[in-house]
Amino acid sequence: MGDLNARLMLIFLSIGWGVTWPIMKIALIEIPPLSMRMATAGIGAVTLFVVARLRGHNIRIAGKTTWAHVAIGGVLNIVGFSLFSAFAQLSATTARVTILTYTMPIWAGLLAWLFLGERLTIPRSVALTLCASGLAVLIYPLTSSGIPGGILLAIGAGVSWAAGTVYLKWARIGGDSVGFAAWQVVIGFVVIAACLPIFEGSPHLWPVSGPAIFGVVFTGIVGNGFAYVLWFEIIHRLPAMTASLGVLSVPVIGVVASMIVLGERPTFADIVGFGLIFAASACVMIWPQEQIADRAE
Repeated sequence: MGDLNARLMLIFLSIGWGVTWPIMKIALIEIPPLSMRMATAGIGAVTLFVVARLRGHNIRIAGKTTWAHVAIGGVLNIVGFSLFSAFAQLSATTARVTILTYTMPIWAGLLAWLFLGERLTIPRSVALTLCASGLAVLIYPLTSSGIPGGILLAIGAGVSWAAGTVYLKWARIGGDSVGFAAWQVVIGFVVIAACLPIFEGSPHLWPVSGPAIFGVVFTGIVGNGFAYVLWFEIIHRLPAMTASLGVLSVPVIGVVASMIVLGERPTFADIVGFGLIFAASACVMIWPQEQIADRAE
């Protein structure tokens, strides 16, 4: 039942994160990346602490070693991912950035195999192959004139996220997943806020239009709040490779949402790549449990 609940969480998480991508782009039209990410991290942290309070979670972090693990996880999962993905969207379409950020399962699969000893089972191998094929189809048309910086930043976001996911599994931190999620987002907020004066001067959050404000609030509450509640609970319950591959439906949802919200139109190569990546996600989500289970902790 726990595994089924985790898979249901993956579905809700994929929808939440997928819809967040184009809405975040609306905010980035008027608000610089660091200012936007500082605001969304702050809203996300408040959301997480409210959820923890209402659900009776223990948010205390005991011991310097545990704090160090949480801090490293926050830098990789929140800071690296947030900044790379935000800057990537300034020079590439949201659909492309969304898809390429989700090279994460490839890096997570390799890192989990190297550092956690997770097996490359048949469904995982099939999913990784489908994912790599889809990404190759997406990236190849861009290589003729050199890969844009936004593409490299998007892949960097995926690498940072993968490293953070595998690191937390390696650290084997006991305790409440919601509390750890909340403190990681707080660490992300502090680091981004410290960087903001260097790169942007003062925060640029006003005056902005109603849609931009909505983009910030939605991204903070859903993308940095409720979604992280689900994500850190998922990686607590499932093997790192399974959890990482399970969110491959996010870019597909993100692309469809970008078409509806932003009017972006995918090319034929995009459609083929999206299809392969969606198949990779489906492979993980529906394959019989007994064939994919490793120890989640």
